Amino acid sequence: MLAVPRAKVLAVTPNLYRDGRMATLARLAQIPVLELSGVGPATARALAGAGIHTVADLLHHVPHRYLEAEGTTIAGASKGAEVTLQGQVKSVRERRPRRNLLITEATLGDGTGTITAVWFNQRHIASQLEPGAWIAVSGVVDIFAGKRQIRVRAQRRLADGEHLLAEEEITPVHSQVGQLKPWKIAQFIRQALKRSRPIEDPVPVEFLATHGLGSRDESFQNIHFPESMSQVPHARRRLVYDEFFRLELALALQKRRRLEESRGVAHEPTGELTARFISGLPYELTAAQRRVIGEISEDMRSPYPMHRLLQGEVGSGKTVVAVKALLDGVEGGWQGAIMAPTEVLAEQHFLGVTHLLADAGMSPEPYGGGSRLGMASLFDSDEPAVRVGLLTGHNAAANYDPEITRAQLLFDVADGTVDMLVGTHALIQEGVDFHRLGVAVVDEQHRFGVFQRIMLKEKADGIDPDLLIMTATPIPRTLSMTLYGDLDVSIIDEMPPGRAPVITRHLARAQESAAWDLIRDHVAKGRQAFVVCPLVEDSEKVEAASATAEHARLSAILSDLRVGLIHGQMRPADKEGVMSAFRAGEIDVLVSTTVIEVGIDVPNATVMVIEDADRFGLSQLHQLRGRVGRGAHRGTCLVISDPPGEEAQKRLAAFVSTTDGFELANADLAIRGQGTVFGARQSGIGDLRIADLLEDFEMLVAARRDAFGLVASDPELAGQPALADEVRAMLGDLVEWLFVS
Repeated sequence: MLAVPRAKVLAVTPNLYRDGRMATLARLAQIPVLELSGVGPATARALAGAGIHTVADLLHHVPHRYLEAEGTTIAGASKGAEVTLQGQVKSVRERRPRRNLLITEATLGDGTGTITAVWFNQRHIASQLEPGAWIAVSGVVDIFAGKRQIRVRAQRRLADGEHLLAEEEITPVHSQVGQLKPWKIAQFIRQALKRSRPIEDPVPVEFLATHGLGSRDESFQNIHFPESMSQVPHARRRLVYDEFFRLELALALQKRRRLEESRGVAHEPTGELTARFISGLPYELTAAQRRVIGEISEDMRSPYPMHRLLQGEVGSGKTVVAVKALLDGVEGGWQGAIMAPTEVLAEQHFLGVTHLLADAGMSPEPYGGGSRLGMASLFDSDEPAVRVGLLTGHNAAANYDPEITRAQLLFDVADGTVDMLVGTHALIQEGVDFHRLGVAVVDEQHRFGVFQRIMLKEKADGIDPDLLIMTATPIPRTLSMTLYGDLDVSIIDEMPPGRAPVITRHLARAQESAAWDLIRDHVAKGRQAFVVCPLVEDSEKVEAASATAEHARLSAILSDLRVGLIHGQMRPADKEGVMSAFRAGEIDVLVSTTVIEVGIDVPNATVMVIEDADRFGLSQLHQLRGRVGRGAHRGTCLVISDPPGEEAQKRLAAFVSTTDGFELANADLAIRGQGTVFGARQSGIGDLRIADLLEDFEMLVAARRDAFGLVASDPELAGQPALADEVRAMLGDLVEWLFVS
C-alpha cells in the first residue's frame, strides 16, 4: 500500500476546567465550542447550524459509520465486494442525466490501479474532492459500462500530511456539518474528549447494574474512537439509556407537577348545545367516535385538567370530536382554542369548524357585534349560537363579522365575545388574552413540543384548561404512551361506513399522461379531481412543479375540463370562493398546494394526483390521500415523481404499499427521525441525538420505569442534585419550568 507522511501530533491542550473539579455533562453543556482550539467564530456558526453549540453537544455528535482498514488495494477490489479503499483524487466531474438526479464521479488511484467513486445527489461532495487530495471511501464495487466503480456509502477526507489508515485501524465517519469536513469534526471531538475526561456519572449505580451498562466516561470514548468494533454497541447502549433516562425524568417531573399543582375546570354542560350539534350533522357518528367522546367527556367532568392525545386516520372524524369537546366548554361559559402549526392549516380549521356548525344548523351568518349571548337565549336567537375567530400571523377573521379588524378580534377574545379562537403560534404571543379559556385543542401534535403546549395553557390566567392534542399520523400506541408519558391516549380506530381504501400508484414523470387520462375518465362519470404541487410559483432554486405554472399547463392539456387554482397566498375570501365552486361541482380539476391538506371534505372528489411527491413527507402524503374517496365512490391517488435519493424512494414505497396510518407512522419514524419532545422542531436535531425510538424501544421502556420510579420516591430529585442539573442543562430552558418551586 502506498504510504504518505504521518499527521502531526496535536499539541497537549489544557483541561477545560481550571477549578480541579470533575467534568459533568451539565458543566460541558455550559462550555461553548469556542473554548476548543481551532474553533473560531465561523466554525462555531457552522457547528451551530447542526445544533452543536457546546462541548456536550459535540460529544453527542456520534459517528454514523466506521471505516475498518482491510489492506485492500484498488487493484485487488473485486466486483460485489464491500470494501474500504484509499486513494488520491485524480479528477472530478458532476453530471445530471435527468432532472432531480446529480451524479458526482471521482477517479481515484493508489499506485496499483484506478477506480471511479460514485455519489448520488450529494451536492457538496465535489468541494471535498479537489485533485491531489487523499480520501478513504467505503462501499460496494460494481462494473458499469465496462469499468469498475465503487458506489460510496461513506467517505473520509484524509488531512494534509495524515498517514493512510494502518491495517486494523478503525476510523469514525461523521456527517458533514456545513462546509466542515468530517475529519475536522473528528479532530474537535478528539480534543474535547482529551480535555474533558474523566466525565462524572450521576446515574444511580443500581440502574446501571440492572441493565448491565458500562461507565459513561468509557462509553463516550468507545463510541467515538473504539479500539475494537465490539466496543461500539455497548457504548451506544449506555448513551441511549442516558438520553431516554433524562427525557423520561423530565416527563415524570412534569406529570407530577401537573397532578399536584393544577387547577382544572370541572365542566358541567347541560348537553343541549352538543345534542343540537350532533343531531344536526348530516351523518351518524361511528362507534369509535362515540367511545372517544365518552372518554373526553369523563375527563372534562373531572376537576383535574384533561391531558389527552387523540389519534385517528385521515377522515376518521377527529375534528367533529374536537368541536364537541369545545362546545361542552362553551356551554358552561368557557372559551375554546384550536392551535395549528401553519396559517394554511389554521385557516382550514376555521373554515372546517364554521362549516360543521352550519351543517348542524348553527348558521355562521354575520351579525353586527354585541356582547356574549346568554345561554337562555341561545336556541331562540336568530344570531349565531357560537362565535368563532381566526388569528394567525397575518390574518384575522370572524364568523360573526366579515369586516372585523385584528384589534377588534383581540378585544372580543379578551371580553368573552369570541367562543372559539382558531390560530397558529399567534395564539400564544403577547397581547392575546382570553376571558375564560377552558378547553384547548392542539392539532398535528408532532409539530409542537411540550413548551408550546404549556404556553397555550398559560393563557388561561391561573386555570389549567383541558388539553386535547390531535394527530392524523397515528403513533404506535406503545410509543405514544411511553414517550408522551404525561398524556392519556384515545384512538379513533374506525372509519366511516362504506369507506374503501384509496387505490395508490406511483408514476414516473414519463408516465404522467396516465394521470390525465384517469382524470378525464372520472370527470366523464361526474366526479372531480385534485392536482397538488409543492410550490406556489416556479423557483430557480427548487426543481419542482408549481401550482401556478401547472394550472396554466393543465388548462391546455385538459382544455375540455374546468380547471381551477387555489394556494395559500390567496386571500381567505378568494380561497373560500374557489373551494365553494369546487364543492358545488363548478370546477372539475382543482390545482393546489397543500392548502387542501386538512379540513377539505368534497365527497365527489375521487382522484388525487400529487406532483413531485418526493418533496412531501409521509404525513403530508397520507393527509392528501385522505382528501379523496370520502363519498360513495372509491378514490385513487397517483404520486408522480422520479425520486432523487434513497430516502425518497423508501418514503414513496412505504406510501404506496399501505393505507394503514400506524404502519406509515413506523415507516415515517424510521425514515425521517423522531424530532423533539420538548421543542417544536419536527425532525432533525432533537432531544434524542443517539437513540432511535423504534430500534431502542426496550431500552426506552426500561429508562421510563427507572425514571418514574425515582421521581415517585424523590419528587424533587433532592437526593439526586447532579441528575437534576443534567436534565436542566441538557434539555435547556425548555424544561427550566420543571425545577421552579
